[in-house]
Amino acid sequence: MTWNEQFNELFNRCLSAYENGNSDFMSYYTPKDHEFLASIGHKPRELFDFVEDLADEGFPAKSTALLVAAVRRDYFLAVQTGKTSHKEISRDDVPSFGQEFDGLAYLPRIIAKAEAKLRGELDPDMMFGCGGDRKFLRENGGIHLADFLRHVWAAAGNPSKVAEFVKKSVISPQVAASS
Repeated sequence: MTWNEQFNELFNRCLSAYENGNSDFMSYYTPKDHEFLASIGHKPRELFDFVEDLADEGFPAKSTALLVAAVRRDYFLAVQTGKTSHKEISRDDVPSFGQEFDGLAYLPRIIAKAEAKLRGELDPDMMFGCGGDRKFLRENGGIHLADFLRHVWAAAGNPSKVAEFVKKSVISPQVAASS
C-alpha cells in the first residue's frame, strides 16, 4: 500500500543525484530499486526522463510523474497481469509529428506513444510526456498527462474517442481537469 511513497523517495533520490551532477541514471538504482520499478511496470529510464525534465525545465512536477506511473502500474497489473511486454516501439514505429487525425496534428503520434507507455513498450530513447506531448496537451485544453493516458486506455484503440475527448477539452478546459 506504500508503493507511491517508495516511488517518491526514489524520485527524490534520483533528482538529488542529477542535481549534484550525476547524469548516469543507471548508477542511481540499487538492485532493490530495479525490483521495485519492475513490480510497477516502470523502466529506469522512464523515471530518469521525468527527473531530468523537472531539474532542467521545472516541469512536469514530481506529482505528474507519480500519476503517470500510477496509470502504467494499474494497466500493468490489471491488463498485463504483471507480465512485462518484451516488444519495444521505436521512433520509426510511431506516426510523424505532422500527421493528423480528425483535424488534430500530432494526435496520432501521442496516441501511439501513450499506448506504448501503457504496455511498457516505449524505446528508452522515447518519452511519453516529453516537451512535444506536453505542448500538444497544453494547447488542447490543458489536459493532464495522466488523464490523457487514462483516456487512451479507455478508448481501447479507438482514436475517434480520444479525438472527441481532446476536442471537448479545448471547448471546455474544465473537462480535462475533471477527467
